[in-house]
Amino acid sequence: MVVEERKNVNFNNTVQNLVLENRNKLSVSGVKDVLSFDDELVAMETELGLLTIKGENLKINKLSIDTGDVIVEGEINNMGYTDHSKGEQEKGIFSKIFR
Repeated sequence: MVVEERKNVNFNNTVQNLVLENRNKLSVSGVKDVLSFDDELVAMETELGLLTIKGENLKINKLSIDTGDVIVEGEINNMGYTDHSKGEQEKGIFSKIFR
């Protein structure tokens, strides 16, 4: 079973694809950087905001920042984006620390 989501949200004409196969292989395009990862959480900066993947026995099998492609394998239980509004970007890290 393959679940494919084509996200065509207009953020400067950015297209990002997420392809989830059987809840154990996730292919992501439009990745700028992998911020952190361990066997339960992968956090990556994408063209459309921060994408967080949660699960068990997670590992990164492909990482190409040049092409923006990442493949995560393991038992994937949850995926989510943080709000990608301009207000959040403009506030910066200090406003998040000193709430």
